[in-house]
Amino acid sequence: MAPRIALFADQAALAVTDALDATGFAWAKLGLAEHGLEWDGGDRQALTFGGALVVLDDRDPRRGWEVCRRLQDHDHIVGCVIVVVSPHQLHLLGAPNHELFDDFVGHDIGPGELAVRLRHRLWQSQPAANPEVVTHGPIELNPETYQASVAGRLLDLTYMEYELLRFLTASPDRVFSRETLLSQVWGYEYYGGARTVDVHIRRLRAKLGEEYAPMIVTIRSVGYKLVEQRRL
Repeated sequence: MAPRIALFADQAALAVTDALDATGFAWAKLGLAEHGLEWDGGDRQALTFGGALVVLDDRDPRRGWEVCRRLQDHDHIVGCVIVVVSPHQLHLLGAPNHELFDDFVGHDIGPGELAVRLRHRLWQSQPAANPEVVTHGPIELNPETYQASVAGRLLDLTYMEYELLRFLTASPDRVFSRETLLSQVWGYEYYGGARTVDVHIRRLRAKLGEEYAPMIVTIRSVGYKLVEQRRL
């Protein structure tokens, strides 16, 4: 199960809450109390959060920054603090606020991009006692170390190559269109379009090597799927 996310938003941030609901991350609303923080929907002493999203209010961003300050010393928050900003708030991310957060995203972030950013940050900041290695035939993916290997050979993958392989491995034998892969892996309308997917697939096959490249199958006029190892 995905870690719970604490969300602070003075105003209704529908794009962010809708994106969270679509990603599979459980979340609870976070508020400012007189001398600390408070949560809606449960006993705060019983809730542990993998990270926090803090939406900066256009009218008064100071409350958001105060939440970030209090999160630094709060035992119930482990992992990352991500600030949600509008384009005209980017100047607020510099000093003295730059030490109060780990990453930032835009107000209009989509579900796919938010899921990728959260997973990436949580993997970086939240060590797992017993990481669950994902395997499919000779392919192994370690979400804690963010490493991939095939038949014991470590693969030198870029972040997006890893994400693409992880996504395909999570649903073997399922065919995904290029448009679906763009939406779910890249998370936004990428300038390269469908060609971006083709380029990354070619690179993945090259890094898997001649023996294992056929595991990524092209479905003509549709997209791609990952299958069991094929013998050449």
